[in-house]
Amino acid sequence: MDQNNNNNLSVRDQDQLPNSPQAEMMVSRQMQEVQAAMVAAKRFPRDEFRAIDRIKATCQRPTLAAQAVYRYPRGGQSVSGPSIRLAEALAQNWGNMDTGIIELENTHGVSTMMAYAWDLETNTRVTKIFTVEHKRDTKQGSKALTDGRDIYEATANFGARRMRACILSIIPGDVVDMAVEECKATVASADKRPVDEILKEILKAFKDIKVTKEQLEKYFDKQLTVMTKEDLVDLRAVYKAIKDGQSKASDYFGVDQTDAREAAKAKIDAAQSKAAEAAELDK
Repeated sequence: MDQNNNNNLSVRDQDQLPNSPQAEMMVSRQMQEVQAAMVAAKRFPRDEFRAIDRIKATCQRPTLAAQAVYRYPRGGQSVSGPSIRLAEALAQNWGNMDTGIIELENTHGVSTMMAYAWDLETNTRVTKIFTVEHKRDTKQGSKALTDGRDIYEATANFGARRMRACILSIIPGDVVDMAVEECKATVASADKRPVDEILKEILKAFKDIKVTKEQLEKYFDKQLTVMTKEDLVDLRAVYKAIKDGQSKASDYFGVDQTDAREAAKAKIDAAQSKAAEAAELDK
């Protein structure tokens, strides 16, 4: 089970399509559309060298490069990877690919979804089938989602993350790595402001998600005042991963001790208040 860090929605990955007429119809329709595209792909095969040049040019756009990479913790180390936006750009510029997210079924408060990426030339296809419950877990308990927009946003968010994984399973790894490095270089060179000014802006963004300067320095094991523009690219990548729900702040920085103390104090105060009320009733 996966869980979105922004809205506490539950999702389950599956191995098989649901056994229903609606799901079979959706998959059949998609297959028919792809068959026509495969004929065109055979007639006009991709030129990989030109495709790589297009990807490089795309990664030199500052607006894309700024949101192309995120950083996440794995096995005690920090790893950077391509974001959903970069994966989409890779698929578009690699060419002759079909990607998408389909709702196969929507019954009993659960959406069954399929994310996929299909190389139309080689007939290489990667799919991920998963279910999303129409509910949000809150401190007051589970809350059902009834608004269509809330349900759409929940399913689209999980679908985009799985579509990204499908795309990256098909695009050659060395092309993906090249794109990531190109985006990092673009971000580092595009912002002409002094490092101090950029850092001030980034720290404000982290403050909004309750991450302190001290936590950042501990995580990167260096004073922020000696950071280079290349280091700031990594800072932005961490922020993006947290903001997009790919990771939680605690994954990078551990539990904030101040918040933990406040939560413990609140729990004790609540217990004492309850005990006092019970004593009053016994009088």
